[in-house]
Amino acid sequence: MSTPTSSGALPVPARRGELRIADRVFVRIATQAVQRELAGHWAGRPERGAPPRVSVQILHGTARLTLHLELPFPADLAALARAARDAAAAQVSGLTGTPVGEVTVLVERLLSAGGGR
Repeated sequence: MSTPTSSGALPVPARRGELRIADRVFVRIATQAVQRELAGHWAGRPERGAPPRVSVQILHGTARLTLHLELPFPADLAALARAARDAAAAQVSGLTGTPVGEVTVLVERLLSAGGGR
């Protein structure tokens, strides 16, 4: 922790250091946000999809997320993808203070209500 100068003011920002959030933190936040958002859509189904896989890339202080999802079918896939995207972006930016510039959603697999693939 930085100590104030004799005048009581903090040193200039460059001398105080910087905060770096590990990529795995962004991944975990986004993963949990997507799981919470989609949980209700899996209710009552015999089989649930695998947890979302998330990758993150931080470029110039802005996060880019990629979400790999398994979704229930039949369902409004566009609405589910949009909800997952919005939840991940809001949670990541809200908890880390890092703006989210882009979220790519890839639907990897659909699981029918009957359990067929």
